[in-house]
Amino acid sequence: MIAYIGLGSNLGDSKNYLQTALSSLHAQKNVTLRAYSRFYGSKPHGPQNQPDYSNAVAKIDCSLSPLALLDTLQAIEQDNDRIRSKQRWSARTLDLDLLLYGMETLQTERLTIPHPYIQERPFVLYPLYDITPNLHFPNGDKLADYITGNMPDDLWILE
Repeated sequence: MIAYIGLGSNLGDSKNYLQTALSSLHAQKNVTLRAYSRFYGSKPHGPQNQPDYSNAVAKIDCSLSPLALLDTLQAIEQDNDRIRSKQRWSARTLDLDLLLYGMETLQTERLTIPHPYIQERPFVLYPLYDITPNLHFPNGDKLADYITGNMPDDLWILE
């Protein structure tokens, strides 16, 4: 199944955390890393008293169920010094979000697919567009319809 993973980091060496996460995805037995976007910088979503984020999106092919994939992503986060805070949208070394899992929709206590904010977040939409510009969401919307041409001021490409 083709799935898309959002990667984010704003503590420590963020670019290195993203690169390590991509390597960790590539090393998984039931996961094939197909593509990943450029790295983007973005202003924090939520509390503004934290460092800017580094973001990317990865396209994978996997034989794991959505919940097993979520467990794998959370294990990679833990291996990369992730500390879960009770405060929503707090700073973190690594955040891996399961954005899309094929054309499936799912809503459980642990996981909602597609990610509930995917179409509202430029730091997800633009990297996703880098690797799959012709993508359609499960509701039939086209990713391209959410790309406005010029990137918003709070998003930039990292070198």
